[in-house]
Amino acid sequence: MDFKDYITIIEDYPQEGIRFKDITTLMQNGPVYKQAVDEMTAFAADRQIDVVVGPEARGFVVGCPIAYSLEKAFVPVRKKGKLPRETVDADYGLEYGDSSLSIHKDAILPGQNVLITDDLLATGGTVNATVQLVEELGGNVAGMAFMIELSYLSGRDNLDGYDIFSLVTFE
Repeated sequence: MDFKDYITIIEDYPQEGIRFKDITTLMQNGPVYKQAVDEMTAFAADRQIDVVVGPEARGFVVGCPIAYSLEKAFVPVRKKGKLPRETVDADYGLEYGDSSLSIHKDAILPGQNVLITDDLLATGGTVNATVQLVEELGGNVAGMAFMIELSYLSGRDNLDGYDIFSLVTFE
């Protein structure tokens, strides 16, 4: 299946010059969304993962169904100040700004194999911050799965040594 057929490109969003890749149109088609999640789950199943981690918010809509399918834990990574218990934090740069992410300090046990999921791999800023959080807690990043990869932003180059799966690539 060509998943690109179900992704809408929005010009100049959220700012001029950005061609936003909108996965909500893919998710509005149940069978297509299921197949996308199934393909990402197949990648994850081969990695002997213990935990799926996804940054908010679209990482939740990707990671939760994968965790559910594999009967594994799901751990949310949220913007700083949004989690109720003690956290560890990481600052990072976005394609068009800066931000900070947090994870509960007890969310990952040392030695657990972790799959990081998100809708999009762009510059790698969000996923690098997520990797930093996982590894600070002693987790092993066993793989990463994305619906979309923007190869022209070279995010994969910033993730050297990690096992990466992308459903579609925009060059």
